[in-house]
Amino acid sequence: MSNETPRRTFAIISHPDAGKTTLTEKLLLLGGGIRSAGTVKGKKSGKFATSDWMEIEKQRGISVTSSVMQLIYNDIQINILDTPGHQDFSEDTYRTLTAVDTAVMVIDSVKGIEAQTLKLFKVCRMRGIPILTFINKLDREGKEPLDLLAEIEEVLEMETAPMNWPIGMGKTLKGIYSIPDKKIEVYNDSHEREIVPYEDQKVLQSFEQEQLEDEIMLLEEAGNEFTMEKVQNGQLTPVFFGSALSSFGVQSFLDNFVKLAAEPQPRKASGEVILPESNTFSGFIFKIQANMNPNHRDRIAFLRICSGKFERGMEIMLSRTGKKMKLNQSQSFFASQTETIDTALPGDIIGLYDSGNFQVGDTLVTGNERLVYEEMPQFPPEKFAKVTAKNALKHKQYHKGMEQLVQEGTIQLYKTPYFEDFIIGAVGELQFQVFEYRMKNEYNVDIEFQHMTHELARWVTKGEVTDKMTDSRKMLVKDQQGRSVILFENEFTLRMFQDKNPDLSLSSGWEILE
Repeated sequence: MSNETPRRTFAIISHPDAGKTTLTEKLLLLGGGIRSAGTVKGKKSGKFATSDWMEIEKQRGISVTSSVMQLIYNDIQINILDTPGHQDFSEDTYRTLTAVDTAVMVIDSVKGIEAQTLKLFKVCRMRGIPILTFINKLDREGKEPLDLLAEIEEVLEMETAPMNWPIGMGKTLKGIYSIPDKKIEVYNDSHEREIVPYEDQKVLQSFEQEQLEDEIMLLEEAGNEFTMEKVQNGQLTPVFFGSALSSFGVQSFLDNFVKLAAEPQPRKASGEVILPESNTFSGFIFKIQANMNPNHRDRIAFLRICSGKFERGMEIMLSRTGKKMKLNQSQSFFASQTETIDTALPGDIIGLYDSGNFQVGDTLVTGNERLVYEEMPQFPPEKFAKVTAKNALKHKQYHKGMEQLVQEGTIQLYKTPYFEDFIIGAVGELQFQVFEYRMKNEYNVDIEFQHMTHELARWVTKGEVTDKMTDSRKMLVKDQQGRSVILFENEFTLRMFQDKNPDLSLSSGWEILE
């Protein structure tokens, strides 16, 4: 495998509107993946971001599902996972983060770090995922660069090491100074890339040069020591400034990214450390997406390859069931466009056609050893609604749509014990809207919600729940695996219940952030 093209697999995370999807487009453009970059809000031009393939994303100008793209740059294959920025889809983003080796954090220079995505940044840091930071929108008046560095260090508790430094900002933006090689990338209205030596006095006026020298000296004296070990351990983030919309600083970022990003890393499975260079093929399903091609009603399982070499037609074992199967239908991604792929290596993300065999979190492996990669915890839902089909005659399409969309993991399904009413749980309201839209447009089923007042879900891990313990404020339901779950109206109701029933043990199902 040593002769194969090296891989770098990363996810881009940010707050909505920080420029994440625009940056993705420009990276693809530089890698020759697309001829012209679209923008997320492309309604008037008719050109939409490549990574926003779902119809509702084009209509609203937001990303609501993760997408996968590949490009070759400087003889390295880069696998990009673009993630939803909206907090209602943070669970989809979290699962995507389990499949990458590096994260790129995009920060709006005007707003700084925003609360909605703080959880995701912290997940990266807690998991030790290396983070590279791109501070975007330098061509607007924003926060002072030193203040932005201080904010990252205080809020995320990570050290920073700027790799370039802005010369001006907004209307006074002249360029960025590359700290390692002491060159200036000149900002101009034509957006054509121009690199000049720092000594080129035509670029800077004397007061600008003096200010830049003072700031660089301050960074050298008071800044953090840059080491690759700190970057790879997730303790320090290299910081780049630029503007994705005008492509300013993006190529410099990409040139450095291929040097700084982590190669495919060893991973734990069943208590063992699995090395990428192992001869045993293994990987895990981190996402399932129904109807990527609505004409074909397909269902794709996204597989992160962790070790060995994938070859189309190979026989694998599904560790959860012990079932052997052949992987004949495999594809690589470019947002919604796909092509058949015959071989793939650790770090690659491939799509497998799925007739209902796979679940999120499944491990696939060659041989007979039932390896299981670390389980993916779920975000506990915070909003709940009873859901019914408006037309009872469409119960077949209703159940199929419900089953497939729930298996994607963006919403969670519960049933009441006696009448088996369907209750869906979500992290945010937007998930309900996307669910309703997709049921209508992909399964031709109109649904209606009866929103509930409950806000908390707790799994019963010890003890039995009787009818006497529950009422309208604390409702007993079953999840998809048949486990008992109690839905509580609020924290007060939960505390009262725990005080009255000390023999019961309850879990949120999401212990990592608690």
